[in-house]
Amino acid sequence: MSTIRFKALEEAQNRKPIKVNEDIKRSELFGKNVFNENTMRQYLTKDAYKGVMSAMDHGTKIDRKIADQVSSSMKEWALSKGVTHYTHWFQPLTGATAEKHDAFFETIGGGMAIEKFGGDQLVQQEPDASSFPNGGIRNTFEARGYTAWDPTSPAFIYRTTLCIPTIFVAYTGEALDYKTPLLRALTAVDDASTAVCKYFDKNVKKVTSNLGWEQEYFLIDKSLANSRPDIMLTGRTLLGHSPAKGQQLDDHYFGSIPTRALDYMRELEVECMLLGIPVKTRHNEVAPNQFELAPIYEEANLAVDHNSLLMDVMGRVASRHHFKVMLHEKPFAGVNGSGKHNNWSLSTDTGINLLAPGKTPMSNLQFLTFFINTIKAVHDNEELLRAAVASANNDHRLGANEAPPAIISVFIGEQLTGVLEELEGVTNGKLSPEEKTDLKLNVVGKIPDLLMDNTDRNRTSPFAFTGNKFEFRAVGSFANCANPMTVLNTIVAKQLKDFKIEVDALIEKNDLKKDEAVFNILREYIKASKNILFEGNGYGEAWEIEAKRRGLSNNKTTPEALKARVSKKSIALFEEMGVMSKIETEARYEIEVEEYTKRIQIESRVLGDIAGNHVVPTAIKYQNMLIKNVTGLKDIFGKDFEKHASEQIRLIKLISEHIVAIHSNVDAMIEARKKVNAIEDAEKLAAAYCNDVKPFFEEIRYHCDKLEIMIDDELWPLTKYRELLFTR
Repeated sequence: MSTIRFKALEEAQNRKPIKVNEDIKRSELFGKNVFNENTMRQYLTKDAYKGVMSAMDHGTKIDRKIADQVSSSMKEWALSKGVTHYTHWFQPLTGATAEKHDAFFETIGGGMAIEKFGGDQLVQQEPDASSFPNGGIRNTFEARGYTAWDPTSPAFIYRTTLCIPTIFVAYTGEALDYKTPLLRALTAVDDASTAVCKYFDKNVKKVTSNLGWEQEYFLIDKSLANSRPDIMLTGRTLLGHSPAKGQQLDDHYFGSIPTRALDYMRELEVECMLLGIPVKTRHNEVAPNQFELAPIYEEANLAVDHNSLLMDVMGRVASRHHFKVMLHEKPFAGVNGSGKHNNWSLSTDTGINLLAPGKTPMSNLQFLTFFINTIKAVHDNEELLRAAVASANNDHRLGANEAPPAIISVFIGEQLTGVLEELEGVTNGKLSPEEKTDLKLNVVGKIPDLLMDNTDRNRTSPFAFTGNKFEFRAVGSFANCANPMTVLNTIVAKQLKDFKIEVDALIEKNDLKKDEAVFNILREYIKASKNILFEGNGYGEAWEIEAKRRGLSNNKTTPEALKARVSKKSIALFEEMGVMSKIETEARYEIEVEEYTKRIQIESRVLGDIAGNHVVPTAIKYQNMLIKNVTGLKDIFGKDFEKHASEQIRLIKLISEHIVAIHSNVDAMIEARKKVNAIEDAEKLAAAYCNDVKPFFEEIRYHCDKLEIMIDDELWPLTKYRELLFTR
């Protein structure tokens, strides 16, 4: 056994759990390190408090005088908790969060200093905009960019730093982050939803988009993870033979949480409570050493911030417990990958969940309006929704045995399917009093108040209705939730906007009652979007054939899927809804295409390095041992040695075949990489890496994994799956 592997296993097996003090109730810890509404009441003046709350609730601008008051109070609160620095905390298009720490400390002359933090520092800072992904919006010599305070997401203290959530924009005004388009999309869906809600309740003044994410992840002992170059450099294993026992027995799912993992979860939960992240659920997932964490749902912008913060906190806490958190969508072959299901709904300021049926036909009609419009939005924009979850990492997961396929479809269950079928038969035009009564009481009125247990769950559906929300299950575990949430809220906003225009036109043109117009439009939407509804098994080849017949896309790779981002339809959509300009949309496309290329390029280099510098030399070393053994047997047995050395000779031949195959494929992969690197067009380069370089991965892996089970375990240099997945 290699020295590195031996030491890593020894450290992992001797690891003791780190006990966490849990004496304090979670509710008493919640939000202690957050400048939330409760804290603001204590520290802000009445005017400052009203100004911030108005900005949060109504989007009003905070003037500089109020900003000075807020910054002074924030500083006072932060200093009382031992904070020394502040930072504008933002989400650039790297997929991670970013921060630049500045001390409150400032000199005032005469050898003296003060703690200073003013409104200017709170509201705006200037990080380098050219050093982050920008899709050509910023050149190296055009470095200026700005971060600007987002008062709708409260500031928080993390370690000894006051973190202020901000947007990040270029000097020329274009968004360079995930938050800015999301905020615009949330405004769009608020405006469109509120307008439609007034058909049913004139008192509705605001509609909020809600998000509840479910974060899946793997926990691997840090020493074992560090012994694998592929995990360290790519976040996943590029090689590794499946262990004899994986997840076949389903004994890990919802099982007793291992002690070390539980102690990690406890400390993570304490950190989350202090930061106001409302985590509630923890459990074992299907694969060995795989787990899930889920919070109570929140307003979408805050939920996105909390998930981005969580992913950072997870890694820091894991390090203290000698774990490595693996958020890659498919870190291990042969077992389930990890997703981040996005549970989405809309709610009014009057306390109504628009995707939960009420107790009366009128509230049921409101539910059906938003329910059917969402289905129509997904139907009309299924390729864009697929693009929103596209990444090199997620390509490994989508369509595997634990994740939905790349074909976007909607699951609504047998009962609601029946309701839509009945509604589809509504008479087109004016309804008689008897028809209205029949429709409201016998079709719409029979929808139960809670649908959670009235339909089965379909784990193969990318977009499923689960009682009072839609669950977007195709989102990857490493993804920033802002990306899919921006797209989903934008397409729903556009659909609701069009719906209101059509309803109002129908009322005016045909002198119809409001209910009649709504029913007629919904009926047409049901007919137009039926092809997106699917209740069956999304994994089978039969569904691929059926989906093609229905005209649904099946973009299996990221280069294919991302093209929908820059279609004329998508660019026009984002521009119309005020979410992204054409420049911003095209820049994001270029960034995502380039990221795909770089990830495949890095994996290719790492795979070639491991195969050539670890696997092949080990195989040759073992082969030499076998040759020496055969030579010895020949000396002992003479002409009869072959019957005593037949197995060794067979192994020598097989090892040679695998070594030759590895060398030839690695060489061919390198040549392919050199060839495609000459391509200057980013889109064509990504496609070439996908089609010409990536196919070598599985072939090289096949031969390396075969050698793993042939070569003496004591010699094998890489920590094996059985050790990574089953060492507690």
